[in-house]
Amino acid sequence: MWGFLPLYWKLLDQIPSGEILAHRVFWSFIFMLILLGAGRRTGESVQVLKTFIRSPKAFFSLAAASLLISVNWFVYIWAVNHGHVIEASLGYYINPLVSILLGIAVLKEKLNSWQVISVVLAAAGVLFLTFQYGEFPWVSLTLAFSFGLYGLVKKMIPMDATIGLTFETLMVTPLAFVYIVLLFVKGESSFLAVSLVDHVLLIGAGVATAFPLLYFAKGAKLIPLYMVGFLQYIAPTISLILGIFVFREHFSKVHMVAFSFIWTGSLIFSLAKTKFMLNHQPKFRKNRSIGA
Repeated sequence: MWGFLPLYWKLLDQIPSGEILAHRVFWSFIFMLILLGAGRRTGESVQVLKTFIRSPKAFFSLAAASLLISVNWFVYIWAVNHGHVIEASLGYYINPLVSILLGIAVLKEKLNSWQVISVVLAAAGVLFLTFQYGEFPWVSLTLAFSFGLYGLVKKMIPMDATIGLTFETLMVTPLAFVYIVLLFVKGESSFLAVSLVDHVLLIGAGVATAFPLLYFAKGAKLIPLYMVGFLQYIAPTISLILGIFVFREHFSKVHMVAFSFIWTGSLIFSLAKTKFMLNHQPKFRKNRSIGA
């Protein structure tokens, strides 16, 4: 779902990215409310919300997660609709390695020698791309760091996936709604000016956003963590293929060299993690069964 999402946003490329984001946030919140109601979890959600309101640290952490994921969504939509799908896919190849750096800096985690090599190779790829083109790859790094920081904040506030996504969208829905209303007042809204298909696509952005996140959260509980690590490279690979062969974006020798460094770093990272997880399989199975 995540890999093919650029096809969805391309269908709305005649609408400004900011307006698409506002509708994505608003309709995601509405969709999540419907899911909570259908699952009869409204009361549970209210109790969790009260707990968060009573804890300033948890409340501001949730607000930070909301802002980070909103930045990530906006940059991704902008990148797809302005011919930067390849750069966007690069960002999600870098993301796992960014998570490593954040783990070191914030959680005081330690790297093994293979993880150090993977980070160095990825950094070399990014630096090569920067110096060869003379432009900072801000799209890739913004996507990588915003989602990496989002994951870090989420790790500090563990919460049920459905309730968590509802609260995250709740935090930014007022801003999104005000922006949509202002566009209507100023006569700049695309919502009434576009076709019926575009209306459906804007409203459907909520479903397109929520389903991959919810399925990921559910699936991650059913398979080993090392497999999750491998699978996370599927989405940027699909996006990269779309960028080259469907959207006809330029993929130069410089891109090839930079991606080769990052692919190698990602592969080393995944293989090192797989070996570690396999060596500690009984322990992780036990932890996973408790978590479930």
